[in-house]
Amino acid sequence: MEIKVLGPGCPKCKTLYQATLNAVKELGIDAQVVKEEDIVNIMNYGIMRTPGMVIDGKVVFSGRIPSQTEIIDFITKATQ
Repeated sequence: MEIKVLGPGCPKCKTLYQATLNAVKELGIDAQVVKEEDIVNIMNYGIMRTPGMVIDGKVVFSGRIPSQTEIIDFITKATQ
């Protein structure tokens, strides 16, 4: 599984990246977490507000920092 955190490096994007790492660790799954900071690559996903998250090529949300429970839910649903 590949999880991309989309954002140009702002504090919210960094917070989401760390929360995602924590969620992956808590779930005990094998996932590669990548921080995508290139604005052109971010725009290619069609999101207008950061931070955002992409799991295995699919945008799951953008424009906010979800709760830890929501992040875990997004990842769990993607593994099913």
